[in-house]
Amino acid sequence: MGKRKSSKKPESKKKQEKLSTVFSCPFCNHESSVECRMDRKDLIGEASCRICQESFSTSINALSEPIDVYSEWIDECERVNNSG
Repeated sequence: MGKRKSSKKPESKKKQEKLSTVFSCPFCNHESSVECRMDRKDLIGEASCRICQESFSTSINALSEPIDVYSEWIDECERVNNSG
């Protein structure tokens, strides 16, 4: 009599962590006050602060995420600060 082969259990898939959609404001420095909204139909991404009402909008593509809109806002702020 031989041993019965043990069946190997399939490995569970690792859950991908969700990227944040709430960030700190570059103008008023409040934590978690900037919310990014993605309008995929019109291909527009908007980031706006709930405290100081500052906002930024940019064009997006199908692969864009809220962090991309926020990063473009930060880059635009740095570009304006360095040119003036």
